[in-house]
Amino acid sequence: MRELSARRVTVTGGAGFLGDFVVKKLREKGCRNIFVPRSKDYNLVDNDAVIKLYKDSNPDVVIHLAAVVGGIGANRANPGKFFYDNLMMGVQMIEQGRLFGLEKFVAIGTICSYPKFTPVPFKEDKLWDGYPEETNAPYGLAKKMLLVQSQAYRQQYGFNSIFLLPVNLYGPGDNFNPEFSHVIPALIKKIYDAQEKKEEKIVVWGTGKATREFLYAEDAAEGIVLAAERYDKSEPVNLGTGFEISIKTLAELIAELSGFDGTLIWDTSYPDGQPRRCLDTSRAESEFGFKAKTDFREGLKQTIHWYREYRKQNKKD
Repeated sequence: MRELSARRVTVTGGAGFLGDFVVKKLREKGCRNIFVPRSKDYNLVDNDAVIKLYKDSNPDVVIHLAAVVGGIGANRANPGKFFYDNLMMGVQMIEQGRLFGLEKFVAIGTICSYPKFTPVPFKEDKLWDGYPEETNAPYGLAKKMLLVQSQAYRQQYGFNSIFLLPVNLYGPGDNFNPEFSHVIPALIKKIYDAQEKKEEKIVVWGTGKATREFLYAEDAAEGIVLAAERYDKSEPVNLGTGFEISIKTLAELIAELSGFDGTLIWDTSYPDGQPRRCLDTSRAESEFGFKAKTDFREGLKQTIHWYREYRKQNKKD
């Protein structure tokens, strides 16, 4: 087991939604030497900036969370950018980490890397059994290349890099910008806006038949930190709950918890994305003792409450 409290840890994306929870978990573990680069100071798509980051932070461990990411709409509008930026950030962070003599690299992948029609529950050994769902394939494949690189570098150089696959995240502090938000924050915002305007219906993308699995961001952070401490193998590891819910049921649940009794209109001109998503989470539990704790309904309540307080505060400001 790696004692993180005695290590210098750099967390790319550490000021973001998931990163904020990861930094808090590291502090709870007694880690005091945490470096969080900001994109204005370190554009990680630029190799020179990556080299500067390693020189400035002098890390023992890197947790690479930084990503250019969004929902179906953002993926459809930015396939080239999502591919290039995510690939270049990850590839350069790993290569320069190897040259720097880094002790451990924790690469965060994406559930979008799985084939479109992966049998449920998704097992890690099915990652290469087909092409990802088309709307987010460029993003998913860019992230998947970090797994290839991690395994190749371990084989050739003995470089200790691990690869984690968190399922869709949600929680307080999520991105509620409609251009880039995922389904949970998008629905929470749509319902809040409708209630403010006293509207009696909202439009939801797709048919509602697709299923998804969601992991509370604080739980995901716990899994990432446990893996940083305890896991040192090449095989990819899912982080999730093993709980599957249809988008239709999800939308109805968010409406209920938000006190919205209006109508949900399904716009089927928009794609559903991957038909089903649900993970086999047994490897994370057996390898480093991770099991998600947060009840989904309770996690949604916390997220809705956070967003409502955030909107109230912004009105005052």
